[in-house]
Amino acid sequence: MKNVLIFGATSAIAQETAKQFAVSGYNLALAARSHTKTLAVIEDIRTNYPLANAKFYQFDALEYDKHSEIIQNVVNDFGNIDIVMIAHGTLTDNVDTRQNFELFHKSFENNAISVFSISELVAEYFKDQKKGSLVVISSVAGDRGRQSNYVYGAAKGAVSIYLQGLRNRLSKSNVNVITVKPGFVDTPMTAHLPKNFLFAKPADIAKGIIDAIDNQKNVVYLPFFWKFIMLIIKLIPESIFKRLSL
Repeated sequence: MKNVLIFGATSAIAQETAKQFAVSGYNLALAARSHTKTLAVIEDIRTNYPLANAKFYQFDALEYDKHSEIIQNVVNDFGNIDIVMIAHGTLTDNVDTRQNFELFHKSFENNAISVFSISELVAEYFKDQKKGSLVVISSVAGDRGRQSNYVYGAAKGAVSIYLQGLRNRLSKSNVNVITVKPGFVDTPMTAHLPKNFLFAKPADIAKGIIDAIDNQKNVVYLPFFWKFIMLIIKLIPESIFKRLSL
């Protein structure tokens, strides 16, 4: 039986992905800040998938000195780790982060620096194990900076470039590094945004993540059409792009 460790396990995408892992019989190590919310996720999984084995691990993205302890505790409890998914993140108001550098710094730490911390530890673990899949939720927002969310986008862009390098480094070690770039997803994080046909359901994103792992993809846009949308956006000349209100 395979074992998966999910950081940010109470996010909507992580919850749906955990359910799909449970269907396939994975053991689930769920790392999140809220014990209460994670226990609700575990209870839901155990109710719907009675054979699933799920366990909570206390996790704070900014407590860097405890990241390795979580990984070691999961190894001690389950024997090894086959898949690590990093799904935590925050979508802070762009105006607020521009006007408050402490908030700016914290947003970048949550969305990028903490991801680097965990990924480096996982990379060493998987490299020694000579196998494993690291799945990280980035965003289409990282493909090109826009005035409406460039603080969040800058952090996600840094994550995508970092994973590109990590993938290059680990390609000969039988370690698969997958960059997931969702577009708009109907989650609590986007509850304040007006919805339209571009918004996907978390369950659909989760299915795309499972398919990406099974097929050992490198970079996936979810849903797939965002690959073409972002290609068009990236091709717009800067002299025109800077005049647009995006």
